[in-house]
Amino acid sequence: MKITSTSCICPVLVCLCFVQRCYGTAHHSSIKVTRNQTKHIEGETEVHHRPKRGWVWNQFFVLEEHMGPDPQYVGKLHSNSDKGDGSVKYILTGEGAGTIFIIDDTTGDIHSTKSLDREQKTHYVLHAQAIDRRTNKPLEPESEFIIKVQDINDNAPKFTDGPYIVTVPEMSDMGTSVLQVTATDADDPTYGNSARVVYSILQGQPYFSVDPKTEHYQLYVPESAQVGSAVGKIKANDADTGSNADMTYSIINGDGVGIFSISTDKETREGILSLKKPLNYEKKKSYTLNIEGANTHLDFRFSHLGPFKDATMLKIIVGDVDEPPLFSMPSYVMEVYENAKIGTVVGTVLAQDPDSANSLVRYFIEYNAEDDRFFNIDANTGIIKTTKVLDREETPWYNITVAASEKDNPGLLSHVAVGIRVLDVNDNPPELAREYDIVVCENSKPGQVIHTISATDKDDFANGPRFNFFLDERLSINPNFTLKDNEDNTASILTRRRRFSRTIQDVYYLPIMISDGGIPSLSSSSTLTIRVCACERDGRVRTCHAEAFLSSAGLSTGALIAILLCVVILLAIVVLFITLRRSKKEPLIISEEDVRENVVTYDDEGGGEEDTEAFDITALRNPSAAEELKYRRDIIPEVNLTPRHQTLSTLESIDVQEFIKQRLAEADLDPSVPPYDSLQTYAYEGQRSEAGSISSLDSATTQSDQDYHYLGDWGPEFKKLAELYGEIESERTT
Repeated sequence: MKITSTSCICPVLVCLCFVQRCYGTAHHSSIKVTRNQTKHIEGETEVHHRPKRGWVWNQFFVLEEHMGPDPQYVGKLHSNSDKGDGSVKYILTGEGAGTIFIIDDTTGDIHSTKSLDREQKTHYVLHAQAIDRRTNKPLEPESEFIIKVQDINDNAPKFTDGPYIVTVPEMSDMGTSVLQVTATDADDPTYGNSARVVYSILQGQPYFSVDPKTEHYQLYVPESAQVGSAVGKIKANDADTGSNADMTYSIINGDGVGIFSISTDKETREGILSLKKPLNYEKKKSYTLNIEGANTHLDFRFSHLGPFKDATMLKIIVGDVDEPPLFSMPSYVMEVYENAKIGTVVGTVLAQDPDSANSLVRYFIEYNAEDDRFFNIDANTGIIKTTKVLDREETPWYNITVAASEKDNPGLLSHVAVGIRVLDVNDNPPELAREYDIVVCENSKPGQVIHTISATDKDDFANGPRFNFFLDERLSINPNFTLKDNEDNTASILTRRRRFSRTIQDVYYLPIMISDGGIPSLSSSSTLTIRVCACERDGRVRTCHAEAFLSSAGLSTGALIAILLCVVILLAIVVLFITLRRSKKEPLIISEEDVRENVVTYDDEGGGEEDTEAFDITALRNPSAAEELKYRRDIIPEVNLTPRHQTLSTLESIDVQEFIKQRLAEADLDPSVPPYDSLQTYAYEGQRSEAGSISSLDSATTQSDQDYHYLGDWGPEFKKLAELYGEIESERTT
């Protein structure tokens, strides 16, 4: 039965603490005490040396509930300064002095005059003093002692928390903890057996029983509890408060030591029981722990009232839980040879139901939808087989996940990782490590190493190296080159004769054989291409025959001729194009006749104002104005004009029409800017048109809604015009 109530699963350890001040302790035999008294007065220390003096008294106990006719004798006070002549007077003060306890001032005998109850007051603190009857001066310093009330069995145990009401689930196992009851006894637990409680059941046998001595506790913990989790609590009661009630818990002994651990919650003063190792109901169904609770702050003045600790026994019941199948190993590693037939057995996994029912187990492999299924498993036996032919060079290792479930409860699953290593077989011959560009110098000598080659094998190390290099024995001996196996998986190519000539033969071919170290061994053949080149004396290649390079690149002589012919045709086209571009037309001759009587035809659009090669603009000029200034074409005149500077205020105040005329005049008279062969004057515009002038020179005097912002998009040639009309628009807006 799983008990969730904390009060039902947490044992209560009762630590009874008696707060007593015991600066003096009585004994059954007389004790003589000699003291050196030290008195502290206002920071000063006064030491009184009184050798051979001190109090002597019997141990003081008084029996509770004394019902005799005479006062009960408690004990005797005696000072070593008392000579028995009656000169010493004993005085008793403190709790109950003169009422409960009386003293014979001459003999020092103490008697109890009343019946005492230990459960109401356990001890009394009194003070005794001996004085000289003649001088009334103290013979000894005042001394403190305790009278303890001795317990008798006058209290019956009581159940302080009753009546108890508890429910029990049906079909509960025998030994299931139902309830814990606690009875207390007011008698002294440290003296005799008066406070010892014995439990028994008056009704309810044989269905229920109670432990008569320990009232040991039971705790239910399922076997599925996680390691490190808290499985229960335990708490001890302490009548003290504050730090005096602080305690710590520990496991003293029991067969659960090492399986469980206990820690202390300082806030709640509870012991937290935790699981250190996994539980298995099938192996062990219960554990027993002896747990001790002890105070952490001890006052050694009251150590004789201890021990300030208590212990209880806790029985832990392990609950059976339906668990998923358990594999025999945490993981499996299997091996299979590549190229094995489909259906080859790879290995077997084994899982069993750990529960006592021992249900049958079913196996299956978990695959993703996109995975290739190279293996399957027998659902009943767990035997894994191949479903495809494996290739180690493609996939050397497979990782699959096998799941197992109970036949009666398929929802309980357990998983295990299975690694399958694909073993290598010698199914790949060795090959040259790469393509080699081998060169032999014309001035080479016999036995000279011209190159070193190596090989690779896709198979594993056992079926690959060591490699053997040799020439094909079926062919005749090569008079030009030979092969030397270096026995380190490389081979060297050596010359067999002196000097080679490119003019005679510029390319040689050397067939070689390579075998691996597998069983059985595999071999392959390759052909090396060796080019003859001219070299320096130190062996550096100077040049090789061009055809040798082209042949190695796969180009034939016909292809080379076609390429060269194409190059020649392209060069001819380029030369012709350049020649045509350099040809130009002769400029038109300015006729002496009036330009209005001539019709000039040209098909060249020109290159703008700076283009002086396209046409001669003088054909458009007034014949009279054209004769005013003539300069040589394409020659910069040696005329230095004074730079023009106008302030912003001048530009703002000048008339636009006047401004344009000034700029035209300056441009016409400025020989330092292109075109150098033209005089940019517009002295003659022809007869007036019937439609009126379409010139923009007088646009400043007329109102127009025309937007001239598009002039800024016409390029740098119209930049000045765009700025000019931009200023006109600004003035109109103002």
